[in-house]
Amino acid sequence: MERNKREEGVFMEPNHEEPKLEAFDKILVALENEQIDLFRSEFLELHPYDQASIFDEVTEDRRQQIYTYLSPQEMSEVIEHFDFEDVSPLIIEMNPTYAAHILAEMSTDDAVDIMNNFEKDQVASYLTLMHKEEADEIKDLLHYEEKTAGSIMTTEFVVVNKNMTIREAMVHLRTQAPDAETIYYVFVVDEDKHLVGVISLRDLIISEEDWLVSDIMSDRVVYVSVGEDQEVIAKIMRDYDFLALPVVDFKKHILGIITVDDIMDVMEEEASDDYSKLAAVSDMDRADLTPFDAAKKRLPWLIILLFLGMVTASLIGRFENTLDQVAILAVFIPVIAGMAGNTGTQALAVTVRGIATGDISKEGKLKRLKKETLTGLITGITCGLIITGVVMLWFGHVYLGMIVGFSILCSLIVATIAGSFLPLLMHKMNIDPAVASGPFITTINDIISIIIYFGTATIFMDLLI
Repeated sequence: MERNKREEGVFMEPNHEEPKLEAFDKILVALENEQIDLFRSEFLELHPYDQASIFDEVTEDRRQQIYTYLSPQEMSEVIEHFDFEDVSPLIIEMNPTYAAHILAEMSTDDAVDIMNNFEKDQVASYLTLMHKEEADEIKDLLHYEEKTAGSIMTTEFVVVNKNMTIREAMVHLRTQAPDAETIYYVFVVDEDKHLVGVISLRDLIISEEDWLVSDIMSDRVVYVSVGEDQEVIAKIMRDYDFLALPVVDFKKHILGIITVDDIMDVMEEEASDDYSKLAAVSDMDRADLTPFDAAKKRLPWLIILLFLGMVTASLIGRFENTLDQVAILAVFIPVIAGMAGNTGTQALAVTVRGIATGDISKEGKLKRLKKETLTGLITGITCGLIITGVVMLWFGHVYLGMIVGFSILCSLIVATIAGSFLPLLMHKMNIDPAVASGPFITTINDIISIIIYFGTATIFMDLLI
């Protein structure tokens, strides 16, 4: 029955791409025919995300045309939906005055994120072309260190005085709201501009007009200092489910707020950075990197891993006599080394994630290490028994199977401990644990597993011959 209804069109699968494609065709026609009114009516009806998607697909000639059809304020909404590292080429291709006005129209924190990708002389040029008030706001944020609260906060927020009545606060809110990034939380200050409380917009609306703000505000305000790391801020906003978080200086003067949309960008950035470090390719995914630059960034890690690989080869060479007597041992080198590397990488990924989310701090590092050791023991016993049985059936050699199985068991336990202990040690030393990358752990575990495997085989050589 349901299938028939679908075929008759009663149930239609939503397709959000069709309206956008239809609008795209109309927009292209309007640009080709230089029909400004048609272009504006079609383009401005779209969500800014869709506008950005369409804008990204047109040629530079068409983009230059669009710049003449849209005001800086309209264009700023499009630009804000691009990744900040992709915006720089677009800003540079614009008329400098037009570009400066776009940056001035954007949220201050977004404008700062974009301008951080420019050279100092470019930043100075754009600031010169802005109105003094807007330029000063951007300058203030540019002084803060990257990846701190100061660098991601916005100065476009609303505060009310604790001695205002609700009526006065609502009037103040109506006048300031158009320029604020969010008004769902209204922060309260005293006469000296110290942060003393917070009120939700809901509480303001439902309260009696003659009540004082101080009567209904909450004085238990969660805030962060201007120098706080953005990763810590992301955890706070995730744990408390905040839409905005105030940023204060050392005297508790409110300097700005951090909104949830900025924190979502931070979370994506931190996750991408940690993932890149796990693969030993941190900061190498930028689209504007030339092949030479990309190779230059990757080579240091690769050279280190090359020399570590030579250590592995040297170890195998030291067991040449063992291999000469029992050549079949060479068959299982990739199996044992590969299993150790994979197990170590799994433990590394789980531990780094636990450190990043704060879970390990809650459960304790020693407890985590014990847990991973037990996990390594269970997986080692399981894989060891399986490989022992396989080797016995395959080669008909009981002792060979037992040696390979025992080596797998020991290698997986050691690899799991190494994969979890190394990032914990780095975290204790205030080093980013993600730099204990997958390739590095894999190579280290290769060395350990080779020592275990050939050491065991050498000890029990009489049983193999």
